[in-house]
Amino acid sequence: MRGSETEQPGMFSYVRMEARIPADHPLRAIRAMTDAALRGISRRLGALYSHTGRPSIPPEQLLRALVVQILFSVRSERLLMEQLEYNLLFRWFVGLQMDDRVWDVTVFTKNRDRLLEGKVAAAFFEQVIVQARAAGLLSDEHFTVDGTLLEACAGHKSFRPKDGSGSGGASGGERDFHGERRTNDTHASTTDPDARLYKKGAGKEAKLCFLGHAVADNRHGLLVGATTTAATGTAERDTALRMLRRQARRGIRSTTVGADEGYHC
Repeated sequence: MRGSETEQPGMFSYVRMEARIPADHPLRAIRAMTDAALRGISRRLGALYSHTGRPSIPPEQLLRALVVQILFSVRSERLLMEQLEYNLLFRWFVGLQMDDRVWDVTVFTKNRDRLLEGKVAAAFFEQVIVQARAAGLLSDEHFTVDGTLLEACAGHKSFRPKDGSGSGGASGGERDFHGERRTNDTHASTTDPDARLYKKGAGKEAKLCFLGHAVADNRHGLLVGATTTAATGTAERDTALRMLRRQARRGIRSTTVGADEGYHC
């Protein structure tokens, strides 16, 4: 018999949100690892907050939201908040109940910045590495260092002279920069002043960007170190040395290290 469509939605659900997530969904394993890492930094999280005043966004939920944003390549926090309104998978992972209100995007961003300033993201990453070592997924044999461009959220038209001579121009405030000599010494982005004009090699397009750096264990392909820096010609090799020294202080001593030809200096 053909079922009839019900126009009036039910007011209550008798199915738990937990039961709606497939038992073999990969986010279940990631959620378990995330919760273990959060327990490891719970005392550090508590030190960032006052014991009085209005409750903030729970830092555990905030960090889970950032994890799911990265895993699913959600391009902005505003879009992430929109997804949390109706995406049951995201709500379950973050720890929001069906009736919980989603945070205002500005409040979310301010709380995110507090965690980053408190170096909580780095501590969270350290806890993930601890889990990998406990599971025997890290070795001391061979590591690889590498860097990549991280394109800034800034366009070429925002890259203007620092002395202000580039303000104004054509209709709408835009200007034609073609044929103009532009360098990081004389120009800066009005959208993201920390971004630098950089290209990876000859013949490549120059972009406003930063550099991301990583150290990976070759046996299992797991990252054991990651950081970002300004985009400069020496940043890759200088940062690689700093990260390897940092791994040694943490007890991860690499027997050999591999790198591409950009590190030949």
